[in-house]
Amino acid sequence: MHPTEEAAVPTRVIGLISGTSVDGIDAALVEISGTELDLKVELLAGATYPYPAELRERILAVGAGVAISMAELAEIDDAIAQVFAQAAQNIQIGHQPATLIGSHGQTVYHRPPADRGIGKKSTPYSPLGYSLQLGRGALIAHLTGITTVSNFRVADIAIGGHGAPLVPRVDAYLLSHPEEGRCIQNIGGIGNVAYIPPRHGDWLSKIRAWDTGPGNSLLDLAVEHLSAGAKSYDEDGNWAASGSPCDPLVEEWLDQDYFHLPPPKSTGRELFGVTYLHECLKDAQAYQLSAAELLATLTELTAASIVHSYRTFLPEMPQRVLLCGGGSRNLYLKRRLELLLPSIPVLTTDEVGLSADFKEAIAFAVLAYWRHLGIPGNLPTATGAPQEVLLGEIYQGQS
Repeated sequence: MHPTEEAAVPTRVIGLISGTSVDGIDAALVEISGTELDLKVELLAGATYPYPAELRERILAVGAGVAISMAELAEIDDAIAQVFAQAAQNIQIGHQPATLIGSHGQTVYHRPPADRGIGKKSTPYSPLGYSLQLGRGALIAHLTGITTVSNFRVADIAIGGHGAPLVPRVDAYLLSHPEEGRCIQNIGGIGNVAYIPPRHGDWLSKIRAWDTGPGNSLLDLAVEHLSAGAKSYDEDGNWAASGSPCDPLVEEWLDQDYFHLPPPKSTGRELFGVTYLHECLKDAQAYQLSAAELLATLTELTAASIVHSYRTFLPEMPQRVLLCGGGSRNLYLKRRLELLLPSIPVLTTDEVGLSADFKEAIAFAVLAYWRHLGIPGNLPTATGAPQEVLLGEIYQGQS
């Protein structure tokens, strides 16, 4: 059957992802039809399933560089796959079963290509980037009986791309507008943007996308530190909203090399993680900030780095910004973005018909669907790869 004919029949797909905040598995059960410009996605169910506390701590430790044996790595890989498989089974309860799973897995390490690294000298033997997502697709397929696509980043990395961000091609077909230039700003642990120009002419080649820098990563780490572990995130940004940002400190932090590196570029907890937070805390000592002021300042860094990124690297400013990811629920962060972008509406993707909470999970369902149909999933202008490629490794289910 030709891909176009096959795409005329709606396909039920599950998308799974856990971001750099490691706060749980986002699962989306969707029905998909069409291919690209005629792509249609209906969200049937969406839920976030928290990691068991012990497993989350182990994942965070691995991501922070704690040394473990290969046997322990295999154990964590399998444990993550089991939790992902359970999420896939749970999200189908009360619905007709899915025939395909797209699982991004859990990123525990990401290194950009050698000539794009920040702060580290890459050896001449590693010209390609490296990215490791745990939660192997083979085990998910085995446990669920559903054909699973995983390891989405490796094909793009293999030809010289960053393997990230991978969602912009999905954004292009689901969130573009015929007359309006839009920035789709995901705020997970790391922030990433896709600039989608008006949908006419050679619009697809004009899309630009990159990781803007920290999203919730520093905020969550700071909340955990400042609350002595009693809290894991700043709900609605209320704690930060009770303080005021220290502008000189934000300006100092914006001098960080990554913010001035031109796209394509990608980053992760390897840069904006525990070590970086400790450097921020050390810098803040000179200003004698309260806990609320510190959180407000770190929140301002996320907002300011996003806006700096737009003003520095976009061909033109967008006519609308659409937020998604966990950070879109941080009302204080959203207000700060609105103040820094005074003439540009800042909304969430909910307001244009696509779930802000589950957009990333939906995207990996679409990427798995495209892989099944033989349609490329990457966007070279976003990842820096020289060409389009099929994304993901397929593991057949045994139902």
